[in-house]
Amino acid sequence: QVQLAESGGGTVQTGGSLELSCAFSGGSDHPFAMGWFSQAPGEDRQFVASILWPGRREHTFVSSRVNGRFSIDYEMVNRILNLQMLNLRPEDTAVYYCATATSGDPQAVASYSDWGRGTQVTVSS
Repeated sequence: QVQLAESGGGTVQTGGSLELSCAFSGGSDHPFAMGWFSQAPGEDRQFVASILWPGRREHTFVSSRVNGRFSIDYEMVNRILNLQMLNLRPEDTAVYYCATATSGDPQAVASYSDWGRGTQVTVSS
């Protein structure tokens, strides 16, 4: 089973930037997909971005609500999944989780079976 550990969260002002990272250990070197999801208090976990293995740029998916501001990439050698977050807004405030999927829709929460513990992102107005 793969272990996932997120880092890079924090508090920024509106318009600021953050980069989240997720380090993989154990498990398969070839997950079907790797993704980022967010969950705000009282809300369901939502898709943010995902990438199909082995991490080519043309095989990325980004939620429409963050498209143009967030981007995802995967460092295959180091097994690190990154999420670059630009022009952050208060509505981006949430706990961000990374996850891996072995099959299914790479944009669906239900496709992902292994999850990290999450990292908090807070955007102040």
